[in-house]
Amino acid sequence: MDVYIRKARMQDVKSIHLLLMECAGQGQLLPRSLSSLYGHLRDFYVLVDRGDETVFGCCALTIFWEDHAEIRSLALHEKMKGTGWGRRLVETCLSEAVTLGVYKVFTLTYVSGFFARLGFQEVEKDVLPQKVWTDCINCPKFPDCDETAMLITM
Repeated sequence: MDVYIRKARMQDVKSIHLLLMECAGQGQLLPRSLSSLYGHLRDFYVLVDRGDETVFGCCALTIFWEDHAEIRSLALHEKMKGTGWGRRLVETCLSEAVTLGVYKVFTLTYVSGFFARLGFQEVEKDVLPQKVWTDCINCPKFPDCDETAMLITM
């Protein structure tokens, strides 16, 4: 399969949503609404087939404060898991963070082992910027968050 990573485009939103909902249904991440995806489209990178542009993965980098960003909505189609493309999607977002001058990147995740292998370290949620909690307040699991907070400083 000939795939590559690029910035997401408007026509990718429904495919990203479908992929995220699939992964959310398996308990791998929290769901995102279509309206949220349209509003945050510029945050996303997608893994697509070079031939027909089918979306096989996605990952977003969301800026939260002058010195913090979040990796969120990392999702891969089942047949892409274990191929290294998830790592590449995260590395693409981390590269963008450095380009933007943001050197602290966190994630809230159910797959802490994956992020630990990329250099993220587990932290207490209260070290994260207050802005994070404006998103959390709308989460169905708030205030009983069961995700692991992880941070990498580059």
